[in-house]
Amino acid sequence: QVQLVESGGGLVQAGGSLRLSCQASSRAFGNYAMGWFRQAPGKEREFVAAISRSGTFTYYTDSVKGRFACSRDDAKNTVYLQMNSVKPEDTAVYYCASKTSVQRIGVAAEYDYWGQGTQVTISS
Repeated sequence: QVQLVESGGGLVQAGGSLRLSCQASSRAFGNYAMGWFRQAPGKEREFVAAISRSGTFTYYTDSVKGRFACSRDDAKNTVYLQMNSVKPEDTAVYYCASKTSVQRIGVAAEYDYWGQGTQVTISS
């Protein structure tokens, strides 16, 4: 069982920055690939970014490439999502999730554990 707790959400003006954190309870954190998803009101949950178990590889949806960066600190059991040049369309609840492989890493159903989410609101 892995418990994930997101933090760092809030209200930011367009063009600003925000850093989300997700801390995991598991001592085996290094065994998990980690992903970030988001869900806006009335929309389906969508893949945002992910990072491999080693941290060597990162993956992004096209709409955030060049603006968002995913990283991890295994010593702190924490994965981060640095959000720069944010836009109103980035407004959503952001969730982190864990899985044991990078296969189908953009597919929400492939993830085993989820956090409760953190609200990100971008004002225009």
